[in-house]
Amino acid sequence: MPKVSEEHLEARREQILEGARRAFARHGYEGATVGRLEEEIGLSRGAIFNYYPDKWSLFYELASRDQHELTTLLMEQGLDATIRHLTTESPEWMAVYFEVLRILRRDPDRMEEFLARGGEGREEEVKAWIHGLHESGEFRDDVTLEDITAFVNVVANGIALLTSLGLPLEADALVKLVHQGIDPPK
Repeated sequence: MPKVSEEHLEARREQILEGARRAFARHGYEGATVGRLEEEIGLSRGAIFNYYPDKWSLFYELASRDQHELTTLLMEQGLDATIRHLTTESPEWMAVYFEVLRILRRDPDRMEEFLARGGEGREEEVKAWIHGLHESGEFRDDVTLEDITAFVNVVANGIALLTSLGLPLEADALVKLVHQGIDPPK
């Protein structure tokens, strides 16, 4: 049996993930049946599930990559770029997250796994980054850092929800409002 190169294996994983993202966006998580995944990816179920054991694993990998991308964007380009990015996401793809959240509400083990997506250690890295910003006076000091973090998360999740509904958002106005909420008084 010929040996398959790592490059081929990686290209196949990417093909599967790109097709799965399209299938989830087009049909929703629950509507992305194995048949629809096969059709969108262009591979048989055996080929797909040789790389990923089940549909949840496909979605989890995509969500982990999204989380890693957002975390990297936040730490490298800041909150403004992250907010702007959220306003330009695909409404269909963002809607899949809200469908999955309903599923996660009923499955605590999957919820725990989902909340940890994006790789081990990233959460601590982000906390340290935010703490450094707070220590350097980037945020107002009349509320706790935890409250600032919660506020930013609420805003980001609200943007994601509105994006999933296909509602128009003015990124610059949202950025301005967030800064009015978290920046120190001038």
